[in-house]
Amino acid sequence: MIWDWNGTLVDDLELVVDAVNLSLEDIGAEPIDADAYRTHYTRPVAVFYERLLDRRIDEDEWRRIDAVFHQGYREGVASLPLTEDARLAVERVGDAGWSQSILSMWWHGELVQAVAAHGLDRAMVRVDGNRGEAGETKLHHLERHLADLEVALGSLDPARVVLIGDALDDAGAARETGIKCVVYDGGSHHLAELLAEARTPIATNLLEAVEIAARLVTDA
Repeated sequence: MIWDWNGTLVDDLELVVDAVNLSLEDIGAEPIDADAYRTHYTRPVAVFYERLLDRRIDEDEWRRIDAVFHQGYREGVASLPLTEDARLAVERVGDAGWSQSILSMWWHGELVQAVAAHGLDRAMVRVDGNRGEAGETKLHHLERHLADLEVALGSLDPARVVLIGDALDDAGAARETGIKCVVYDGGSHHLAELLAEARTPIATNLLEAVEIAARLVTDA
């Protein structure tokens, strides 16, 4: 089982919207609410801002936006709670005898600290965050994560690997790498968009996501 972190195991939607609004204020744009965030969210994240602003942004403006966003996000990250049933869901996976890991697009060093602060690191074979550029898609990070898992575990059958995440980017990366995916309806997208575009099962909570994942693996 591969877990996404932001928006999946940890509940950060409110903080993300607040940090986006700081970055919008910095460039003189109007703030958004969670509904608008869901409507426009995509990766690469620069495209998300272009959707919000209804115009192109150049590299310099993107760097400025990204810096302000991350400054705002970091100010609240230490107080972020786990998603309500996250700890129980991780325990459920462990009780089933599955290995599990975390792959997030949050910066690697800060992710490792956050996972350890919540005491979930002991349950994970690997914890991998973003070691690349800001705002990238998840695909090549997932490719590297799967390769590293194969080394750590000795072997890896893609048909028995399930990614649980909250974004269409998670679903797309899983599809491209040949693994299964369950999308948790955690707030990154409107449910209707998930149902129309994810092409994968949708769960309303993490325990349900684990149950669905178990069925996917059993049917493989």
